[in-house]
Amino acid sequence: MNKISLIVITFNEQKNIGRCLESAKDVVDEIIVVDSFSTDKTKAICERYGASFYQVKWKGYSETKNYANSLAKYDWVLSLDADEALSQELKQSLLKQKENLANDAYIFSRKVNYCGQWINHCGWYPDKKVRLWKKEKALWQGDIHEELILEEGIKPKFIKGDILHYTYYSVSEHVLQANKFTDIAAKEKFEQGKTVSLFKLFLSPVVRFVTSYFIRLGFLDGFYGFVISVITANTTFLKYTKLRQLIRTDKQT
Repeated sequence: MNKISLIVITFNEQKNIGRCLESAKDVVDEIIVVDSFSTDKTKAICERYGASFYQVKWKGYSETKNYANSLAKYDWVLSLDADEALSQELKQSLLKQKENLANDAYIFSRKVNYCGQWINHCGWYPDKKVRLWKKEKALWQGDIHEELILEEGIKPKFIKGDILHYTYYSVSEHVLQANKFTDIAAKEKFEQGKTVSLFKLFLSPVVRFVTSYFIRLGFLDGFYGFVISVITANTTFLKYTKLRQLIRTDKQT
């Protein structure tokens, strides 16, 4: 049977990491955690699951994940974020597939738990992700929403079951994360020489809200579908506003 290395990167994830490792322990053959010097109980929890625990200075999402992948001793890598877990259906699918990993990569659906509610719309489900692949066949790229780039020609096989993503426990967490990500996104676009017109600044958030709430049926997720759609629109507004501010500041200096 093929052997699989689980890869997780962490920073102060004591709230989530136990659920993540518990869900995968019967599927994988080793657990590798690369941590950015957590100050909570993350390390102790990981060690209870027999994880190989490495602490390194934060280098960004992609670089840190690529480093973690390089530590895997098996040919197959399963990548999970600390706030993710395998559903029972996905665990059974993986155990069955593990006997015959004929493809170079496998793709799963991801379902988000937002403030205690599972989100089925807003464009958030099914959020398909490649999370199991042959180690030498892919690399992570990107600084904010990192993306796994497969070797050309690889067509990942879909496996039934969900990655359960416990993303935000409160609306405040979502707002804080949106503010953090828009700082990074605006800086990235500025360094790429991107600009944004006032027309796009005002129109893009409206388009994002309409897309999330109406076209992608966010209204069927009730109150939190509305909240997600509003914050999604505001995130777009903040990203472009911060980009314009960077451009103005650069011209002044």
